Amino acid sequence: MLRTADPYRDLDVIDSHAPRFNQAVVGLVSLLAFATGFWPLLALLALQLSLGLRLGRRWCLPCVFYFEVVQPRLGQGPLEDSRPPRFANQIGLAFLGAASLAHLAGLPALGWALGLTVSTLALLAAATGFCAGCWLYKIVAALRGIRGRALDRIDLSELGAAPGAEAVVQFTHPLCADCGDLTRRLSASGRSPLLVDVTKRPDLARKYGVSLVPLAFAVHADGRVGRRLH
Repeated sequence: MLRTADPYRDLDVIDSHAPRFNQAVVGLVSLLAFATGFWPLLALLALQLSLGLRLGRRWCLPCVFYFEVVQPRLGQGPLEDSRPPRFANQIGLAFLGAASLAHLAGLPALGWALGLTVSTLALLAAATGFCAGCWLYKIVAALRGIRGRALDRIDLSELGAAPGAEAVVQFTHPLCADCGDLTRRLSASGRSPLLVDVTKRPDLARKYGVSLVPLAFAVHADGRVGRRLH
């Protein structure tokens, strides 16, 4: 199978089908815990998420099963930014951890409410692709970008732009499929973008508050940022 990203080394991106597979496992196991009344399954899920987040994808059993068994048979899906699903997993870990503590504290109603919340949202994401945690990440990232960056100006000289000329600046990632699509659309419209690879220039990504790619701006010759193009 041809992979354009190594699932264990290219951690900035992930096959978009992998999080949905993981969400299906989390949702079904959480539902099984409720159906059987065996709440320690929630604690085991929390432990599994914690290991995967802390030690990497090789410690995430559903991830390994997907990458080693499912992906070779179905092929690699579209690549996406790995940060939103990772944030969603962190939220899932918090809820499952709280559910386990609630059961230990003798509060089963609270524990099952938290566990069923995880199950419902995880199965919704697996079935429809709507990931509430991922959308929350994007909202928070956008708000942080609005507050944290002063993107009224971009220094075109440090990007290698021709002096005295307007430019379209696009922040991109070499394994981001949407980035390539945006570049082609901008070029087709006569706005060939000046590409900033965030893997090669993480300093610029930090400087300009780039939380997600693709991101593109029209920039005047004096560095003033015009409108956001994506």
